[in-house]
Amino acid sequence: MTSSILTATYTLSNGVKIPKVGFGTWQIPQAKAQEAVYNALSLGYRHIDTALAYHNESGVGAGISYAGIPRDQLFVTTKLPAETKTYAGTKRDFETSLKNLGLDYVDLYLIHAPWPWAKRGNYDQENRDVWRAMEEIYQSGRAKAIGISNFGVPEMKNIFAGAVVKPMVNQIRYHVGYTENVITKFAKDNGLLVEAYSPLATGRLLQDPDLTAIAESYNVSIAQLAIKFCLQNGTLPLPKATHRMHAESNAQLDFTISDADMDKLNHLEEE
Repeated sequence: MTSSILTATYTLSNGVKIPKVGFGTWQIPQAKAQEAVYNALSLGYRHIDTALAYHNESGVGAGISYAGIPRDQLFVTTKLPAETKTYAGTKRDFETSLKNLGLDYVDLYLIHAPWPWAKRGNYDQENRDVWRAMEEIYQSGRAKAIGISNFGVPEMKNIFAGAVVKPMVNQIRYHVGYTENVITKFAKDNGLLVEAYSPLATGRLLQDPDLTAIAESYNVSIAQLAIKFCLQNGTLPLPKATHRMHAESNAQLDFTISDADMDKLNHLEEE
């Protein structure tokens, strides 16, 4: 199965093409990552998203290797841990990720968050130091694009203020009922592609009665509806699946949500 949506691309601000649907690996344990990634690639996915903090990069890399897809036909993203807030630490952790993945380069490298998960606060100077290292990694050619994740408007402005190379992506939590409109608009206005992690709200959307009715009207699953919603809003969804059947179904998106239904979905609020 190769769905046309899996080969369709967005173009980042630096001209790099990125497949419009990615395969997310958050919460997929190391032991299952190889099979999950292999299944995704064999189904036609060409965009794989992981992170050092997911503790599954080695499994992801093994799945990539086992699938045997030519490297130039793949788009691989990983992320700098949120806790790493130094120039030297950024360089060190990037090397660790490349080694784990068994790759010479990644297609996209992201700062996982503007603050350590356990200690939120103002890390403006630290993030500028990290971004300087990210720019050097990008200029070396070992990351074809660089960006950020979970950054709000103030944190984005801080990066922009000192950047030689602006971020190309902001990966944020984004799904029906939670669309971060202010962050999304600011990112898009500044040339950043918005990637939508947890497009199914880690499964919570799958029991939503409002979505059930709309999905049934298109004869699709709630998962398919939720992923298509992200695409029609111009974002890049990163659904994950540990079962081959779900990964296959998630890419069957050959339908269009009407303007009226998009309006309904855009105005739903997460309970």
